Amino acid sequence: MTAASATLRTGTAAGRGTLLAAILASGMVFLDSTVVNVALPRLGADLGATVADLQWTINGYALMLAAFVLLGGALGDRFGRRRVFLYGVLWFALASVLCGLAQGTGWLIVARILQGAGGALLTPGSLSVLQASFHPDDRGRAIGTWAGLSGVSTAIGPFVGGWLIDTLSWRWIFFVNVVLAVPLVLIALRWMPESRDEDVGRRGAPGHRRRFDVLGALLGALGLAGITYALIDAPGRGATAPPVLGAVLVGVVAAAAFVLVERRRGEGAMLPPTLFRSRRFTVLNAFTVAVYAALGGFTFFLAVYLQNVVGWSALRTGLATLPMTLLLLVGSARAGALAGRIGPRLPLAVGPVVAAAGLLLLRGVGPGASYWTDVLPGVALFGLGLTLVVAPLTASVLAAVADRFAGVASGFNNAASRAGGLLAVAALPLLVGLSGTGYEQAAELTHAYRGALFWCAGLLVAAALLAGLLLTGAPAADPNAAPGNRDERQG
Repeated sequence: MTAASATLRTGTAAGRGTLLAAILASGMVFLDSTVVNVALPRLGADLGATVADLQWTINGYALMLAAFVLLGGALGDRFGRRRVFLYGVLWFALASVLCGLAQGTGWLIVARILQGAGGALLTPGSLSVLQASFHPDDRGRAIGTWAGLSGVSTAIGPFVGGWLIDTLSWRWIFFVNVVLAVPLVLIALRWMPESRDEDVGRRGAPGHRRRFDVLGALLGALGLAGITYALIDAPGRGATAPPVLGAVLVGVVAAAAFVLVERRRGEGAMLPPTLFRSRRFTVLNAFTVAVYAALGGFTFFLAVYLQNVVGWSALRTGLATLPMTLLLLVGSARAGALAGRIGPRLPLAVGPVVAAAGLLLLRGVGPGASYWTDVLPGVALFGLGLTLVVAPLTASVLAAVADRFAGVASGFNNAASRAGGLLAVAALPLLVGLSGTGYEQAAELTHAYRGALFWCAGLLVAAALLAGLLLTGAPAADPNAAPGNRDERQG
């Protein structure tokens, strides 16, 4: 099905069914992403986990998603978006069952890696199905509904997840995915139409640059995995231990090979080098890595700290960051409109500074803290700052490249955000000296928590400087524009 044959209408049974399936799929992924951090203290105690085990519980999933989400989108284009979407849902659900049944940390980490691979098939599919299936007159309404209700699932995630952890077990944050997956699959099989790009992969056809780039995806994953392994393993083995140095070498060589392969393949690559002729695109993605590294590090440490030091329940911990999500839901559209009127530079420079101020406030939280006076002000500031950033950032990334690169640019920016969180969770415990079972020791965790939030605030300030100093001028209309004109427009 091409764009011209997209005929679903939102008022029909097929349209409502397709939209519901996409919303349930996104809700499944968003629920998982919001509650696993909250579950870390409980599953850590239950399975006898070390800090490194907790890091891999988060990063095994994030690694696969960051590395293979672009490939997952290409698979849908080639073999059918509904087919790959459904494979992703089933894979994700089965891996979730394995997570919930885990009897040790090794089992859990492998299951989380498998879950991330399923997510890489599922995540791009939920939106691409809507884009390809709905009539142009209804497409905006369908995507808007999907975005709004997916946001609601994100907002209720901490409540549902915290309640499941406190009432039943941390294992149920994974088992609940099956409850969502079963009706999702039945609805998709009944109502969701199949679609694919018929010309993908044909030499000379308009879509040929979206061919599979399996080698690029594998090299990207290996580069991220090598660096991540070294950062996580260094506290226990020592920075000069042969496994750590070997992992660094593998990561660096794989990353260099990735760049060479992508450059050689040009527009046939998973990540066309043409995109980086736009300085604005490059700066915005560096900005993305810094902001989402701060977000990933903050949420990782806060969830463990509030339970193991402050003494809160999983439910109360999950609800602690709810104002941040609500601010994003209510304010993102307004922030996007503001950036449309005044340009993205000011929101992208001010937002991270506001968020950094929130993190510095949260460094003072300690045992016996009051939510309303000690936690809420910092969370609200952080959420306000993030709200100023998210919508303008997405719009700016798309505006920085030609329209024909919109899909890959959006996908790469999504991968960059996940890679930022991945690297932060890997690096911060090393930087603040947290290892072994130190997360269960109040004094050691307090020192690490305060140090980690300071580093996260620093990342946000660095992002603000990137935006303020380098996002000058208007975005280029085409990254293939003549170099003499492109630099002035982006400089």
